[in-house]
Amino acid sequence: MRVYQFRHQRAPAIVAAPSKGPGAHLIYEPMRELCEHAVAAALGAGASYADARVVMRRSQVVGTRNGRVERLDDQETEGIGVRVLVGGAWGFACDRRLDQGGAEAAAGKAVAFAKAAPGGHSRELASLEPARGEYRTQVERDPFSVPVADKVDLCLRAEQALAHEDVKVTSASVRAQRELKFFVSSEGASTEQEFVECGGGIDAMAARDGVTQIRSYPSAHGGISSQAGWEFVESLGLEGEAPRVGEQAAALVRADPCPSGVTTVVIDAEQMALQVHESVGHPTELDRVYGTEAAYAGTSFVKPDDLGSLRYGSEHMSITTDPTTPGGLGAFGFDDEGVPASREPIVREGILSGFLTSRETAARIGSGSGGSMRADSWSRMPLVRMTNLHLEPGEGSLDELIAGVDDGVFLQTNKSWSIDDKRLNFQFGTQVAWEIKGGKLGKMLRDATYTGQTPVFWGSLDAVAGPDEWRLHGLTNCGKGQPGQHAHVSHGASPARFRNVQVGFKA
Repeated sequence: MRVYQFRHQRAPAIVAAPSKGPGAHLIYEPMRELCEHAVAAALGAGASYADARVVMRRSQVVGTRNGRVERLDDQETEGIGVRVLVGGAWGFACDRRLDQGGAEAAAGKAVAFAKAAPGGHSRELASLEPARGEYRTQVERDPFSVPVADKVDLCLRAEQALAHEDVKVTSASVRAQRELKFFVSSEGASTEQEFVECGGGIDAMAARDGVTQIRSYPSAHGGISSQAGWEFVESLGLEGEAPRVGEQAAALVRADPCPSGVTTVVIDAEQMALQVHESVGHPTELDRVYGTEAAYAGTSFVKPDDLGSLRYGSEHMSITTDPTTPGGLGAFGFDDEGVPASREPIVREGILSGFLTSRETAARIGSGSGGSMRADSWSRMPLVRMTNLHLEPGEGSLDELIAGVDDGVFLQTNKSWSIDDKRLNFQFGTQVAWEIKGGKLGKMLRDATYTGQTPVFWGSLDAVAGPDEWRLHGLTNCGKGQPGQHAHVSHGASPARFRNVQVGFKA
């Protein structure tokens, strides 16, 4: 990490050092001053409101495939983004130069873009006490202190443990990211945050007699990540779990296809995380509800006046947004509008009770103060995004959920998903399933899918397992916006049971 100093900097302020240790104030004070300079330049050019974010990020991915290093990325990026309001119109611009010239250029362009917006505009922001503070991810072991050779060796050992005569392709990967973020607004907010993420996963693809199947751990699509240090990757136990994963991939190519029909399903916590993400998280983003985020990411079946009245699901369904969740990829001290993190209900006992909001959309609906605005880099304008969105636990264990099923299917580990733009009609596929007979798991099944309509499906929720079964799953591939942005979010869930669900395709 380079140390930045500017001719215009004042005497260094005393601030808490990030996990990189002594000398952090040499970075922190100049970055805060740079944001202040950008905001002042924007106000001087005619903005009625302005905020500036400096973001400095390092990300690393190590991946192996069939015993060879397939990917070794280590990238750094840095820059400043400035957002303004002029005559009620938003403007945003960015610059990769972390100096006065870059700050002034971004501020000037942002104001010019806002002034060029056609038509009349009227926007209000929810009132907010200016926030000043810091946030740090709690880290036991800095992931960037672990040698790349050790990371490669971990991946190769995990791959070797996946070996089976029917497993034709093996892969393993680990990732790490550190991000420093500085925010200043014209209202007086000033925040400093440091985020550290780690994650990893393994996959085994088996083939036999024209049938191909995949098995993953701890999740498909790149594994699972957490806001934590290298200790999280070690806790996954990739090498220890690999033999089971390889054996299940091989067993799947011999398994019977999952039969079609309307039945009871028990869905594991990992798949429930994606179910929450797609059918609750996205449709309760208030910009989608108002139709201002529509062209790429779609709209929503939910309407603004549904707040407090829409029956979203059964009484067993309670969904909470919580950016204070330890380890969550959506955890922070302050969002990208400077709104402090807070835990809020989205669905309470089946009734829609809240939205994911910005300061603008919160003012428009007359509820809340925002808190869900995030951008995936310094070069993007913040959008309403999920933070950590959880299905609250119920009671009992996974075994007890299964014991309550005479005839049904247990679905585990996401394989595919499809959902319409309004987030109403969906189809999900899982890597593996097991039949349930007389309250006990039976034979393994492959190619399992289930379909539904969001409020009907959640209305069939019969039970959610208790806190001991609750797991946090971090995803790094949530896409939204134009230009596209990828948010990192986490979802906590326990396994859940649903009655009268269409599994497979209707005859």
